[in-house]
Amino acid sequence: MTGAPSPYVRWFTDIIRDDAPLVGEKHAALGEMTRHLADRGILVPQGFASTAEAYDRFVSHNGIRQAMEAQLAALQEGTRPLHRVGKAIRRLFLQGEYPPDMAEALTEAYAELGRHFDQDEVDVAVRASATSHDLPEASFAGQQETFLNVRGAADLLDACKACVASHFTDRAISYRVAHGIDHLSTTMSVGVMKMVRSDLAGAGVVFTTDPETGFQDAIVINAAWGIGETVVKGAVNPDEYMVFKPLLQRSELRPIIEAHVGEKQSRMLYAEGGTATVTVKKTSQAERRARVLDDDEVLQLARRALAIERHFDSPMHLEWAKDGETGEFYFVQARPETLPSRRSDDTLASYALEQRGEVLVEGQAVGEAITHGEVQVIENVEDIERFIDGRILVTGMTDPDWMPILQRAAGIVTDHGGRTCHAAIISRELGIPSIVGTNDATRRLHDGQEVTLSCAEGDRGFIYAGTLPFRTTSTPVADVPHTRTEVMLNIASPTAALRWWRLPCAGIGLARMEFMISDLIRIHPMALVNFDTLDDQDAKRHIAELTFGWDDKSAYFVEHLARGIGKIAASVYPQKTIVRTSDFKTNEYAALIGGNEFEPFEENPMLGFRGASRYDADLYRAGFALECQAIKRVREVLGFDNVVVMIPFCRTLDEADRVLSVMAEEGLERGQGGLEVFVMAEVPSNVLLVDGFAERFDGFSIGSNDLTQLVLGIDRDTTLLAEMFDERDEAVKRAVRMLIQGARAAGRHIGICGQAPSDYPEFAEFLVAEGIDSISLNPDSILAVLPKIAAAEERLDPVGS
Repeated sequence: MTGAPSPYVRWFTDIIRDDAPLVGEKHAALGEMTRHLADRGILVPQGFASTAEAYDRFVSHNGIRQAMEAQLAALQEGTRPLHRVGKAIRRLFLQGEYPPDMAEALTEAYAELGRHFDQDEVDVAVRASATSHDLPEASFAGQQETFLNVRGAADLLDACKACVASHFTDRAISYRVAHGIDHLSTTMSVGVMKMVRSDLAGAGVVFTTDPETGFQDAIVINAAWGIGETVVKGAVNPDEYMVFKPLLQRSELRPIIEAHVGEKQSRMLYAEGGTATVTVKKTSQAERRARVLDDDEVLQLARRALAIERHFDSPMHLEWAKDGETGEFYFVQARPETLPSRRSDDTLASYALEQRGEVLVEGQAVGEAITHGEVQVIENVEDIERFIDGRILVTGMTDPDWMPILQRAAGIVTDHGGRTCHAAIISRELGIPSIVGTNDATRRLHDGQEVTLSCAEGDRGFIYAGTLPFRTTSTPVADVPHTRTEVMLNIASPTAALRWWRLPCAGIGLARMEFMISDLIRIHPMALVNFDTLDDQDAKRHIAELTFGWDDKSAYFVEHLARGIGKIAASVYPQKTIVRTSDFKTNEYAALIGGNEFEPFEENPMLGFRGASRYDADLYRAGFALECQAIKRVREVLGFDNVVVMIPFCRTLDEADRVLSVMAEEGLERGQGGLEVFVMAEVPSNVLLVDGFAERFDGFSIGSNDLTQLVLGIDRDTTLLAEMFDERDEAVKRAVRMLIQGARAAGRHIGICGQAPSDYPEFAEFLVAEGIDSISLNPDSILAVLPKIAAAEERLDPVGS
């Protein structure tokens, strides 16, 4: 829609991205999307924006520029405090009068918007966009005010004025000072758009690049019930969905690699009666447990976000809202994402704790660093003046009013919020490790308490008691050598997989399924299969709580395991991800929820009912079927055909045949759809019958821990013989040599995924000399071992022949 031409107002339909100096970058982006992306199903609420000329005219009409300059000069000279300067300048705007022609332009545009919707007092959102918004080094997250559900011309004019005045809140002034931006060189545009009735549905945020790791192939969606301000301000712990971008264009696939249900403690709604326009109410237990978006909606949002990213040729930070009356999705804010541009591609840095202590609090990790210091709990922004520099700030949530102290904190911990809330965005920008969404940090931590804040253990962050030692490694990318031997990664858990996407590796050499089961699911698969007939009532209640909303308990296992595998496979796609099927021992399986009912007691579980022997046994056949279904879903539904299956602890050729037969019955037939099946080479029979195993499997991965145990006859868990347990023993090396020679003779891939190459670089050199195809290392050792592999290759074959 469009109205009469005015120097003070531009309709979104008349705005393009090049109009950012006129209406601010956010409004220019909304106009660009309105004009060029509507035919692709990307909707923006109808509305208009005031211009930079309107701002300048307001300032000149009221003669306030000189007074503003005087106040800001006093601030710079230190003769007047920030809070007095901000309050004085805001008062200048709030007490100012609109030029008559400007007031007429704004009210007429509002009336035209109302006529379009056949409403005299149409409900609108009033948002600000500064012309200096979103410089490459700054996000300007939430620096100006937003007013929601504004109705009537008089209230609109008041809201527009308040929006402009918020250009000089204490937080906005201090933010510009921190980023070297001149206060008076920027102008303000006010956007007025039709409210989306997300109060009847949900809303949230989309990042088209993972804001935590900078992983460029993921779209991250946060969602909560009601109007989206609760997500933006970090007032709730939202749902989080992650989608893999490269597979989104294939309509037959559903590449959702994470679907975490947050607590969503409250929702923002339209207020009824009184002067307030919106109100916040607690959510019901059912709302807290339910997903805001189903899979179809997640994919719809992700595909539209990807189209926006491609149109702007930039990672984007978007705010979305679902209209509860029409079911349509709208984008109410769009701006280039600033954080990935700040992530250095020149250096690989990693942090690791050297010991662990008592966990006091945990939540979602923001950043990948570790810090320690004294706690300072501040629950009210009015008390921020008592913050002591260098402490770890603990609070319920932050908003832009906290900016003056955030950059002085060693770390930030909040009770509420997700990875896209204000605290998370600002802490990434400042390079400060933070933990958000802890629920109870303000109750469990106290002032002066010495703690260690760790964000280096995946997507969960931990507060440990005391000051724990840690190490930091920083390696220039240019110094990382290229090797002819494929160097792969051992990954224990999906939560950490995306942290390592920038490491120079040839794929995932070992993804341990049992770790995914214990971390993501926690329930014995047979307890899910036999849920209705469980004898253990405590376990049954616990399982019912964890699987709330899942009528089919087996589907819960398959879905969660598939997404866990998918997240790992996404980190290196299209390179191989070798997923080892579960290899718990019976005592470890029994420790899962409901596990005692399904596991026999064994004197020596290390050599008992484990690995391949379980897969066609009555005690676990149905559990292995769920594992197969999860892998099938990963490959065929999510689309990760780079997943290779690996069978552990396969003792005999007959056992290999039975396992492959069970897999085929479950739809995983070796060779079909390009499916490769590897076997762990960790039992002496694998060495002695390497030719027979090579006929049945596409490749081998040497498990040096178990192979050493069985070749030397030493329980790898005993402390009495720990000094004798050594993968470098000549007997173990001879077995490894036989495996490599046998695999190569059969034309099969041969790699190693055991601990030895990570612990002993000289063992890695031995493997290179023997001609191994790949070496899979723990992520924290890859930068140390890579140069040794390269050096060994150079000594053995200087010209690379």
